[in-house]
Amino acid sequence: MKKTLLFSTLLSVVFISCSDNATDASANAQDRSAKKAFTLFTTSNTSGQVSVTDYNESMPMPYRFNVASADAEGAYYFDGSDEFLLASRSNNRVETYGNVRNAIAINATDLSLTATSSSDFTNAREVAVSNDRVVVTQDQSPVNNNTNKLIVYQKTGAGFVLLNSYTVNFKVWGIHLEGNTLYAVADLTGDLVVFENFFANPSGAIFPNKRVTIEGLVRTHGITYSKKGNTMILTDVGLAASDSDGGIIIIKGFTDVLANTPNMGTIAMNKQIRIYGPATSLGNPVDVAYDHFTKTIFIAERLNGGGKVLTFEVPTSNVNAMPTSSRAEAGVTSVYLFRE
Repeated sequence: MKKTLLFSTLLSVVFISCSDNATDASANAQDRSAKKAFTLFTTSNTSGQVSVTDYNESMPMPYRFNVASADAEGAYYFDGSDEFLLASRSNNRVETYGNVRNAIAINATDLSLTATSSSDFTNAREVAVSNDRVVVTQDQSPVNNNTNKLIVYQKTGAGFVLLNSYTVNFKVWGIHLEGNTLYAVADLTGDLVVFENFFANPSGAIFPNKRVTIEGLVRTHGITYSKKGNTMILTDVGLAASDSDGGIIIIKGFTDVLANTPNMGTIAMNKQIRIYGPATSLGNPVDVAYDHFTKTIFIAERLNGGGKVLTFEVPTSNVNAMPTSSRAEAGVTSVYLFRE
């Protein structure tokens, strides 16, 4: 979300051709191209589609594309190569799809598969990227002997090279990379774990440098961190079968809060801002993205209504707030925000 994406420019070209007023269209195009990238990517585990939404548009609407993966988790966008990356649970590999800008411009129905990794995991749950390193989480299941893993690839011009495979002693779900530091959630708990100098580890069993409990968090899934705002955001899916007990936890001044919390300690509720309650439409918020500039939280809500993409404004205190926007997104599993 820190690089440049020119979706707004591409969409402007489409809209110009439909305008009866060339002068107004040209002015609109210039205005759009001057705006900084603000684009959301999603995946699904039921539809076999991904979506791309330009939030610089006055009425943002998702562009939906068919992909080779019927069941996908985790999303990332490489602007340099114009590729959409996901972890395929149906194909057990990392996949990239190219020419995203052109697909939007021509209103295509499919994205073109450009590269895949070898099959080194099953039951993927999330991806995180730092420079050319791609990390995938493997969640425990009978097909992988109930083994939780973090798998590391190097992205190259030709595809992906497997670098490391790590086993961990907690059930995995969401991860976030900040340089060489990996933040992860421990599924089935309210815990956050931290791996410092993550990429320096040799393959094999690894253990976090720190693990803390988030007070009041029932079962964590989604995680994202904004360095610019020093803000950590976690999601709580609560009971898996309930479509109304989810929540969002925001921790401002996160690095200071974490540093002042001992290993195996607890981050108290008075250090959190919480979005919970019947008005929120939160049941199983499985993933989260955050825009520091507009203070907007994006949520992949998997259970309520069969799947929704929700947005919330960051509140100043605990709230039971309605989403600022909501759209149906069948089987949505992940949200990734690309922001300049």
